[in-house]
Amino acid sequence: MATLGLIEYEQASAEVRAIYDDIMATRQIDWINNFWKAIAHDAVTLRRTWESVKQIMGPGALDPVVKEMIYVAVSATNQCGYCIASHTAAARKAGMSDAMFTELMAVVGMANETNRLASGYQVEIDERFTGKS
Repeated sequence: MATLGLIEYEQASAEVRAIYDDIMATRQIDWINNFWKAIAHDAVTLRRTWESVKQIMGPGALDPVVKEMIYVAVSATNQCGYCIASHTAAARKAGMSDAMFTELMAVVGMANETNRLASGYQVEIDERFTGKS
């Protein structure tokens, strides 16, 4: 259970309901997920987080499926089960196939492994990577 519980639409203040309505309209859905309901205890945090998510995950240079797959990758690395589930569903909706997911997880696993190795060995950055050569 969420630390402070969940703010359901029916119990939400007018300010929170307006944000919920924007979430549903923007995402073209008819429900609010538990993440938003959990952070709705603080309307300022809810609004700020939603506005940031809406801006970053909205149309841009990256395709929606790419953005969602990046979100899945970071969520897997940070071990956020909720975000993995949420953004895997969104990535699938945007067109991610099972093959894309398995390849993504292979890349995430490899990147995490080699990142730890490079960090642990304190490998100096090659000058050719910095443009200073």
